[in-house]
This record gives sequence, C-alpha cells and structure tokens, in this order.
Amino acid sequence: MRAGRDMTTIHHSHRPNPCCLCWCCCCSCSWNEEERRRQRRRKRISQETKMELILNYEVCTKPSAEEIRLWSQSFDKLMRNPAGRNVFREFLQTEYSEENMLFWLACEDLKQEINKNDIKEKACLIYEDYISILSPKEVSLDSRVREVINRKMQDPTSHTFEDAQLQIYTLMHRDSYPRFLSSNIYKSLVHGVSRTSSES
Repeated sequence: MRAGRDMTTIHHSHRPNPCCLCWCCCCSCSWNEEERRRQRRRKRISQETKMELILNYEVCTKPSAEEIRLWSQSFDKLMRNPAGRNVFREFLQTEYSEENMLFWLACEDLKQEINKNDIKEKACLIYEDYISILSPKEVSLDSRVREVINRKMQDPTSHTFEDAQLQIYTLMHRDSYPRFLSSNIYKSLVHGVSRTSSES
C-alpha cells in the first residue's frame, strides 16, 4: 500500500506543466518553479490592481454648459472629454453594455504602456476580461477581428486590440450614442445647465 502511494506521488510530480488561465504564450509559466510562480503572481496582482482603476469613473472637472452641448454635435467630442465619457458610461450601465466603454478605456490604457512585459500582462488581462467567450464581460466582435486578435496575442503589442477597439467604438457610435442623446440622463444634464445659465 505504501509503495502504491509513493508511485502516485512520483506520477504526480512529473505531470506536464499546465498553462496559466490565459491561453496565450505570453502567460506561459512553470508550475514546478515556485519562485517564478510567486513572482508572476505578484506581477499579475499589480496589473489587476491597475486595471481595476479603470473600473472607477475618471477623475475630471465639472463640464461646462458649452461642453455638454458639444457632446450632442459629435460622438468624437463626447469621447474626447473625460466628463463626457463618464456620463456616457453611466448611460451604458442602464443598457447593460458598460463593458464596451470599459474595453475601450482598457485599450487606451494599453496604448500608453511601453514596457514589453507589462504590455503582455495587460494584453492577457484584456483578453480574459473582454475577448474570451467565457467572460461575462465579453464584447461583441466579428470573427475576422477575433482571428486577428488570436494571431497578435502570440506576441502582443500596445496595439494588439486596435481593430477590436475601433469596432466597439463604431458600435457605440451607431447604436448607443443616438439613444444616449435622447435619454433622460443627457436631457436632465442639458436642462440643469440651461437652468443654471438662465439664473446667472
């Protein structure tokens, strides 16, 4: 009986090294190298903490009446304004599509990264959070864009999700933006600044 247990222990100690949660090669790790695993875990927690900051609303100043009016002129003007993005994101929450904005913001954050290792870590997190079909926050992308991402994830760069980001941007522009302009959230904002202006 003791021999059987020993053989079982030996068998388990030589099992193949599994990959970590992300499928891509940038996340390969050695299961038996404990120190490397701890280092990767620390790095991953650090990157996840940075990504969690994106989940919070952006810090910005109160928008002026003119800025709020400009948001109705073009989607680009809305998306270039931090306060505009916050309001639009609030609207997306009511439509259960906030993941589109979160993905877009994560891609913008990735574009600012210059460290190759950090780029790989962030790319893996973005893939797991927004591209993977197993994620509850998966964004809607066509098969062509998904194939492009899968190829690029073999050696991620800061622009790995560029095509996907553009597709989601276009989706928000064509689908969500018109409804945002006619929503109570935006109308109340416009009414509020109009009333303030008239009272001044």
